[in-house]
Amino acid sequence: MSALGHIADSGRDASLAAACRRSRFALFLGLLSGVPRPVRILDVGGTEGFWAMMGAADLPGVEVLLLNLRAAPPTRPAFRSLAGDARNMAGLADRSFDVVFSNSVLEHVGTFDDQKRAAAEMRRVGRRYFIQTPNRYFPLEPHFLFPFFQFLPMRWRVALLTRRSLGWVAREPDPAAARRRIAGIRLLTGRELRELFPEAALRRERFCGLTKSFIACYFHAASR
Repeated sequence: MSALGHIADSGRDASLAAACRRSRFALFLGLLSGVPRPVRILDVGGTEGFWAMMGAADLPGVEVLLLNLRAAPPTRPAFRSLAGDARNMAGLADRSFDVVFSNSVLEHVGTFDDQKRAAAEMRRVGRRYFIQTPNRYFPLEPHFLFPFFQFLPMRWRVALLTRRSLGWVAREPDPAAARRRIAGIRLLTGRELRELFPEAALRRERFCGLTKSFIACYFHAASR
């Protein structure tokens, strides 16, 4: 693994990514501590393993529903799993969750219109929410681990990915498949995130003075 990979590997305790994730989740737990129990959380795109890694798999009075394109049977009693699409949660009632949580998922749901639909659904089903996504203008693209990759012409990005693996993305020799893989990640700006979550406080995760990612955070349920 490259030096950049070690820095960005959230599975390594000493990495920048892991430190940011721990700090982010500590902020979330602090906010969650003020929510009356029992608490129902919808984790959009999350896994039971993530909560276990954060030491939060058995929080008293907390139930977590994991929403993913494919359901995975949970192993702990506090977790349930549901197959679904973040852009259309028609099977979930309005304000049926105390908190909606999502970590580095919104950039994967499609176009900006798709992201608008996902954000609207998160706001609809949750009384509160905590939504994190990488900053489009951070110099190191967080998936391909290639500086300014998101700003290169598509044909250059496709050419790179057809020739080598980039970051967490395996080499894709077929140009059409490489293009689809690249197009499946759309990083957001702070302005766009404010548009998607207008009532939220926008928090910034910083590295060397630069904003690495954003958190749209809304924990004022009484005002909605």
